[in-house]
Amino acid sequence: MDPLTLYALTGLLFAVALGGAFFVFASGSGEKAQKRFSAVARPQATGRATRDQADLNQQRRKNMQVMLKELEKQQAAQKKRPSLRRRLEMAGLTITPRTYWVICGILSLVASGFALATQQTPLVASLAGFVAGLGLPRWALSFLTARREKAFTREFANAIDIIVRSVKSGLPVNEALKVVASEIPDPVGAEFRTICEGQRVGVPLDQGLKRMYERMPTSEVNFFGIVMSIQQKSGGNLSEALGNLAGVLRDRKRLEGKIKAMSSEAKASAGIIGSLPPAVMALVYTSTPDYIALLFSSKIGNLMLAGCVVWMAVGVFVMKKMISFKT
Repeated sequence: MDPLTLYALTGLLFAVALGGAFFVFASGSGEKAQKRFSAVARPQATGRATRDQADLNQQRRKNMQVMLKELEKQQAAQKKRPSLRRRLEMAGLTITPRTYWVICGILSLVASGFALATQQTPLVASLAGFVAGLGLPRWALSFLTARREKAFTREFANAIDIIVRSVKSGLPVNEALKVVASEIPDPVGAEFRTICEGQRVGVPLDQGLKRMYERMPTSEVNFFGIVMSIQQKSGGNLSEALGNLAGVLRDRKRLEGKIKAMSSEAKASAGIIGSLPPAVMALVYTSTPDYIALLFSSKIGNLMLAGCVVWMAVGVFVMKKMISFKT
Protein backbone atom coordinates (compact mmCIF):
# COMPACT_ATOMS: atom_id res chain seq x y z
CA MET A 1 0.00 0.00 0.00
CA ASP A 2 1.19 3.47 -0.82
CA PRO A 3 2.65 5.21 2.31
CA LEU A 4 0.62 8.33 1.62
CA THR A 5 -2.61 6.31 1.58
CA LEU A 6 -1.59 4.53 4.81
CA TYR A 7 -0.99 7.84 6.56
CA ALA A 8 -4.34 9.19 5.36
CA LEU A 9 -6.20 6.07 6.60
CA THR A 10 -4.46 6.25 10.01
CA GLY A 11 -5.39 9.93 10.38
CA LEU A 12 -9.00 9.18 9.50
CA LEU A 13 -9.25 6.43 12.09
CA PHE A 14 -7.66 8.69 14.72
CA ALA A 15 -10.16 11.45 13.94
CA VAL A 16 -13.10 9.03 14.21
CA ALA A 17 -11.82 7.74 17.58
CA LEU A 18 -11.33 11.27 18.87
CA GLY A 19 -14.85 12.29 17.79
CA GLY A 20 -16.39 9.23 19.43
CA ALA A 21 -14.63 9.97 22.72
CA PHE A 22 -15.78 13.58 22.58
CA PHE A 23 -19.38 12.46 21.89
CA VAL A 24 -19.37 10.05 24.86
CA PHE A 25 -18.02 12.54 27.39
CA ALA A 26 -20.05 15.46 26.08
CA SER A 27 -23.34 13.58 26.07
CA GLY A 28 -22.58 11.93 29.45
CA SER A 29 -22.77 15.26 31.19
CA GLY A 30 -26.11 16.12 29.62
CA GLU A 31 -29.59 15.72 31.02
CA LYS A 32 -30.46 12.70 28.88
CA ALA A 33 -27.37 10.80 29.98
CA GLN A 34 -28.12 11.61 33.59
CA LYS A 35 -31.65 10.26 33.17
CA ARG A 36 -30.32 7.10 31.55
CA PHE A 37 -27.85 6.64 34.40
CA SER A 38 -30.59 7.19 37.01
CA ALA A 39 -32.88 4.75 35.25
CA VAL A 40 -30.16 2.11 35.31
CA ALA A 41 -29.08 2.76 38.91
CA ARG A 42 -32.55 3.20 40.47
CA PRO A 43 -33.61 -0.46 40.50
CA GLN A 44 -30.42 -1.44 42.30
CA ALA A 45 -30.77 1.32 44.88
CA THR A 46 -34.47 0.57 45.38
CA GLY A 47 -33.80 -3.10 45.79
CA ARG A 48 -31.03 -2.41 48.32
CA ALA A 49 -33.28 -0.07 50.33
CA THR A 50 -36.08 -2.62 50.27
CA ARG A 51 -33.75 -5.31 51.57
CA ASP A 52 -32.46 -3.01 54.32
CA GLN A 53 -36.02 -2.13 55.38
CA ALA A 54 -37.00 -5.80 55.39
CA ASP A 55 -33.98 -6.66 57.54
CA LEU A 56 -34.83 -3.82 59.92
CA ASN A 57 -38.45 -4.97 60.23
CA GLN A 58 -37.32 -8.54 60.83
CA GLN A 59 -34.91 -7.40 63.55
CA ARG A 60 -37.68 -5.40 65.22
CA ARG A 61 -39.99 -8.41 65.14
CA LYS A 62 -37.30 -10.51 66.77
CA ASN A 63 -36.79 -7.88 69.46
CA MET A 64 -40.53 -7.74 70.06
CA GLN A 65 -40.67 -11.51 70.46
CA VAL A 66 -37.82 -11.39 72.96
CA MET A 67 -39.54 -8.62 74.90
CA LEU A 68 -42.83 -10.53 74.99
CA LYS A 69 -41.05 -13.60 76.33
CA GLU A 70 -39.40 -11.50 79.02
CA LEU A 71 -42.78 -9.97 79.86
CA GLU A 72 -44.29 -13.43 80.27
CA LYS A 73 -41.44 -14.38 82.59
CA GLN A 74 -41.98 -11.24 84.65
CA GLN A 75 -45.69 -11.90 84.96
CA ALA A 76 -45.04 -15.50 85.97
CA ALA A 77 -42.54 -14.35 88.58
CA GLN A 78 -44.96 -11.70 89.80
CA LYS A 79 -47.62 -14.33 90.51
CA LYS A 80 -45.29 -15.92 93.05
CA ARG A 81 -45.54 -14.58 96.57
CA PRO A 82 -42.73 -12.06 97.14
CA SER A 83 -40.31 -12.51 99.98
CA LEU A 84 -40.58 -10.55 103.21
CA ARG A 85 -37.64 -8.35 102.26
CA ARG A 86 -39.31 -7.54 98.94
CA ARG A 87 -42.61 -6.72 100.66
CA LEU A 88 -40.81 -4.36 103.03
CA GLU A 89 -39.27 -2.60 100.01
CA MET A 90 -42.66 -2.41 98.31
CA ALA A 91 -44.08 -0.76 101.45
CA GLY A 92 -41.23 1.79 101.47
CA LEU A 93 -39.80 0.57 104.80
CA THR A 94 -36.06 0.42 105.46
CA ILE A 95 -36.15 -2.13 108.28
CA THR A 96 -34.75 -5.64 107.97
CA PRO A 97 -36.85 -8.83 108.20
CA ARG A 98 -35.28 -9.54 111.58
CA THR A 99 -36.51 -6.22 112.93
CA TYR A 100 -39.95 -6.95 111.48
CA TRP A 101 -40.19 -10.26 113.33
CA VAL A 102 -38.99 -8.63 116.56
CA ILE A 103 -41.77 -6.05 116.25
CA CYS A 104 -44.30 -8.85 115.60
CA GLY A 105 -43.14 -10.69 118.73
CA ILE A 106 -43.38 -7.56 120.88
CA LEU A 107 -46.90 -6.81 119.62
CA SER A 108 -47.99 -10.40 120.30
CA LEU A 109 -46.61 -10.35 123.86
CA VAL A 110 -48.21 -6.97 124.59
CA ALA A 111 -51.63 -8.08 123.30
CA SER A 112 -51.52 -11.40 125.17
CA GLY A 113 -50.37 -9.71 128.39
CA PHE A 114 -53.12 -7.12 128.15
CA ALA A 115 -55.74 -9.84 127.64
CA LEU A 116 -54.47 -11.79 130.65
CA ALA A 117 -54.28 -8.62 132.75
CA THR A 118 -57.94 -7.97 132.04
CA GLN A 119 -58.76 -11.50 133.30
CA GLN A 120 -59.57 -12.98 129.92
CA THR A 121 -59.43 -16.69 129.20
CA PRO A 122 -56.22 -18.23 127.75
CA LEU A 123 -58.03 -18.82 124.44
CA VAL A 124 -58.88 -15.12 124.10
CA ALA A 125 -55.33 -14.19 125.08
CA SER A 126 -53.93 -16.56 122.44
CA LEU A 127 -56.22 -15.17 119.76
CA ALA A 128 -55.29 -11.62 120.73
CA GLY A 129 -51.58 -12.47 120.53
CA PHE A 130 -52.03 -14.17 117.15
CA VAL A 131 -53.96 -11.26 115.67
CA ALA A 132 -51.58 -8.62 117.04
CA GLY A 133 -48.41 -10.57 116.17
CA LEU A 134 -49.25 -11.79 112.67
CA GLY A 135 -52.46 -10.21 111.41
CA LEU A 136 -51.82 -6.59 112.35
CA PRO A 137 -48.27 -6.30 110.88
CA ARG A 138 -49.34 -7.96 107.63
CA TRP A 139 -52.30 -5.63 107.34
CA ALA A 140 -50.01 -2.68 107.99
CA LEU A 141 -47.65 -3.86 105.22
CA SER A 142 -50.53 -4.23 102.78
CA PHE A 143 -51.90 -0.81 103.70
CA LEU A 144 -48.52 0.91 103.29
CA THR A 145 -47.88 -0.88 99.98
CA ALA A 146 -51.27 0.13 98.56
CA ARG A 147 -50.83 3.74 99.72
CA ARG A 148 -47.35 3.91 98.18
CA GLU A 149 -48.59 2.48 94.87
CA LYS A 150 -51.41 5.04 94.74
CA ALA A 151 -49.00 7.90 95.42
CA PHE A 152 -46.64 6.57 92.75
CA THR A 153 -49.38 6.23 90.13
CA ARG A 154 -50.66 9.72 90.89
CA GLU A 155 -47.32 11.35 89.92
CA PHE A 156 -46.04 8.85 87.36
CA ALA A 157 -47.73 10.47 84.34
CA ASN A 158 -46.10 13.81 85.24
CA ALA A 159 -42.73 12.07 85.39
CA ILE A 160 -43.23 10.64 81.90
CA ASP A 161 -44.17 14.10 80.61
CA ILE A 162 -40.90 15.48 82.00
CA ILE A 163 -38.98 12.72 80.20
CA VAL A 164 -40.80 13.52 76.95
CA ARG A 165 -40.03 17.24 77.19
CA SER A 166 -36.41 16.54 78.11
CA VAL A 167 -35.91 14.19 75.16
CA LYS A 168 -37.54 16.67 72.76
CA SER A 169 -35.22 19.41 74.01
CA GLY A 170 -32.18 17.30 73.15
CA LEU A 171 -31.23 15.75 76.49
CA PRO A 172 -30.18 12.07 76.58
CA VAL A 173 -32.36 9.55 78.37
CA ASN A 174 -30.01 9.28 81.35
CA GLU A 175 -30.14 13.02 81.96
CA ALA A 176 -33.93 12.98 81.61
CA LEU A 177 -34.13 10.30 84.30
CA LYS A 178 -31.95 12.46 86.57
CA VAL A 179 -34.31 15.40 86.05
CA VAL A 180 -37.25 13.24 87.11
CA ALA A 181 -35.32 11.98 90.14
CA SER A 182 -34.64 15.53 91.31
CA GLU A 183 -37.94 17.23 90.41
CA ILE A 184 -40.70 14.70 91.16
CA PRO A 185 -41.54 13.99 94.83
CA ASP A 186 -41.29 10.56 96.39
CA PRO A 187 -42.01 7.73 95.83
CA VAL A 188 -41.53 8.42 92.09
CA GLY A 189 -38.38 10.43 92.69
CA ALA A 190 -36.95 7.77 95.00
CA GLU A 191 -37.47 5.02 92.44
CA PHE A 192 -35.81 7.03 89.65
CA ARG A 193 -32.93 7.95 91.97
CA THR A 194 -32.39 4.25 92.54
CA ILE A 195 -32.23 3.72 88.77
CA CYS A 196 -29.74 6.59 88.33
CA GLU A 197 -27.56 5.32 91.18
CA GLY A 198 -27.59 1.86 89.64
CA GLN A 199 -26.49 3.26 86.27
CA ARG A 200 -23.56 5.02 87.95
CA VAL A 201 -22.28 1.67 89.24
CA GLY A 202 -22.84 -0.14 85.93
CA VAL A 203 -26.38 -1.53 86.14
CA PRO A 204 -28.02 -1.46 82.66
CA LEU A 205 -31.21 0.48 82.17
CA ASP A 206 -33.33 -2.58 81.42
CA GLN A 207 -32.14 -4.28 84.62
CA GLY A 208 -32.88 -1.14 86.60
CA LEU A 209 -36.40 -0.97 85.16
CA LYS A 210 -36.93 -4.65 85.97
CA ARG A 211 -35.95 -4.08 89.61
CA MET A 212 -38.17 -1.02 89.69
CA TYR A 213 -41.09 -3.20 88.60
CA GLU A 214 -40.25 -5.67 91.37
CA ARG A 215 -40.41 -2.90 93.96
CA MET A 216 -43.46 -1.24 92.38
CA PRO A 217 -45.52 -4.00 90.68
CA THR A 218 -48.04 -1.82 88.86
CA SER A 219 -49.19 -2.03 85.27
CA GLU A 220 -47.98 1.54 84.66
CA VAL A 221 -44.39 0.67 85.55
CA ASN A 222 -44.68 -2.47 83.44
CA PHE A 223 -45.77 -0.44 80.39
CA PHE A 224 -42.97 2.05 80.95
CA GLY A 225 -40.35 -0.69 81.17
CA ILE A 226 -41.60 -2.32 77.97
CA VAL A 227 -41.53 0.96 76.02
CA MET A 228 -38.03 1.86 77.23
CA SER A 229 -36.64 -1.62 76.54
CA ILE A 230 -38.12 -1.79 73.03
CA GLN A 231 -36.80 1.67 72.20
CA GLN A 232 -33.35 0.78 73.52
CA LYS A 233 -33.13 -2.41 71.46
CA SER A 234 -35.09 -1.51 68.32
CA GLY A 235 -34.91 2.28 68.16
CA GLY A 236 -37.74 4.59 67.23
CA ASN A 237 -39.28 7.85 68.37
CA LEU A 238 -39.01 7.66 72.16
CA SER A 239 -40.78 10.96 72.83
CA GLU A 240 -43.82 9.93 70.78
CA ALA A 241 -44.03 6.50 72.43
CA LEU A 242 -43.75 7.95 75.94
CA GLY A 243 -46.23 10.69 75.08
CA ASN A 244 -48.77 8.08 74.04
CA LEU A 245 -48.05 6.16 77.25
CA ALA A 246 -48.63 9.30 79.34
CA GLY A 247 -51.96 9.81 77.57
CA VAL A 248 -52.97 6.23 78.31
CA LEU A 249 -52.06 6.61 81.99
CA ARG A 250 -54.10 9.79 82.29
CA ASP A 251 -57.08 8.10 80.64
CA ARG A 252 -56.77 5.22 83.11
CA LYS A 253 -56.69 7.72 85.96
CA ARG A 254 -59.85 9.43 84.71
CA LEU A 255 -61.56 6.05 84.37
CA GLU A 256 -60.59 5.13 87.93
CA GLY A 257 -62.05 8.42 89.14
CA LYS A 258 -65.34 7.70 87.38
CA ILE A 259 -65.48 4.19 88.85
CA LYS A 260 -64.72 5.55 92.31
CA ALA A 261 -67.54 8.09 92.02
CA MET A 262 -70.02 5.49 90.76
CA SER A 263 -69.16 2.98 93.51
CA SER A 264 -69.00 5.46 96.41
CA GLU A 265 -72.60 4.75 97.46
CA ALA A 266 -72.01 0.99 97.56
CA LYS A 267 -68.82 1.47 99.57
CA ALA A 268 -70.60 3.69 102.08
CA SER A 269 -73.38 1.10 102.48
CA ALA A 270 -70.85 -1.69 102.95
CA GLY A 271 -68.99 0.34 105.57
CA ILE A 272 -72.15 1.02 107.54
CA ILE A 273 -73.27 -2.61 107.41
CA GLY A 274 -69.83 -3.89 108.39
CA SER A 275 -69.45 -1.50 111.32
CA LEU A 276 -72.91 -2.04 112.82
CA PRO A 277 -72.20 -5.32 114.74
CA PRO A 278 -69.01 -4.08 116.46
CA ALA A 279 -70.64 -0.73 117.24
CA VAL A 280 -73.72 -2.38 118.77
CA MET A 281 -71.48 -4.72 120.77
CA ALA A 282 -69.46 -1.80 122.13
CA LEU A 283 -72.64 0.10 123.09
CA VAL A 284 -74.10 -2.93 124.90
CA TYR A 285 -70.81 -3.53 126.71
CA THR A 286 -70.71 0.10 127.78
CA SER A 287 -74.32 0.25 129.01
CA THR A 288 -74.75 -3.25 130.52
CA PRO A 289 -71.39 -5.06 130.73
CA ASP A 290 -72.82 -8.02 132.69
CA TYR A 291 -75.20 -8.80 129.83
CA ILE A 292 -72.42 -9.37 127.30
CA ALA A 293 -69.67 -10.53 129.65
CA LEU A 294 -70.64 -14.19 129.11
CA LEU A 295 -69.14 -14.03 125.63
CA PHE A 296 -65.71 -13.40 127.20
CA SER A 297 -65.93 -15.44 130.42
CA SER A 298 -67.35 -18.80 129.25
CA LYS A 299 -66.09 -21.30 126.68
CA ILE A 300 -69.37 -21.36 124.80
CA GLY A 301 -69.31 -17.57 124.66
CA ASN A 302 -65.74 -17.63 123.36
CA LEU A 303 -66.70 -20.08 120.61
CA MET A 304 -69.71 -17.96 119.68
CA LEU A 305 -67.53 -14.85 119.61
CA ALA A 306 -64.96 -16.60 117.40
CA GLY A 307 -67.72 -17.77 115.05
CA CYS A 308 -69.11 -14.24 114.83
CA VAL A 309 -65.66 -12.88 113.99
CA VAL A 310 -65.21 -15.48 111.23
CA TRP A 311 -68.61 -14.83 109.70
CA MET A 312 -68.12 -11.08 109.89
CA ALA A 313 -64.74 -11.45 108.16
CA VAL A 314 -66.35 -13.54 105.40
CA GLY A 315 -69.11 -10.97 104.94
CA VAL A 316 -66.66 -8.06 104.78
CA PHE A 317 -64.53 -9.96 102.27
CA VAL A 318 -67.53 -10.66 100.04
CA MET A 319 -68.68 -7.04 100.17
CA LYS A 320 -65.17 -5.85 99.35
CA LYS A 321 -65.08 -8.08 96.29
CA MET A 322 -68.47 -6.80 95.17
CA ILE A 323 -67.50 -3.13 95.35
CA SER A 324 -63.92 -3.42 94.05
CA PHE A 325 -63.35 -2.72 90.36
CA LYS A 326 -60.10 -3.23 88.47
CA THR A 327 -59.23 -1.04 85.53
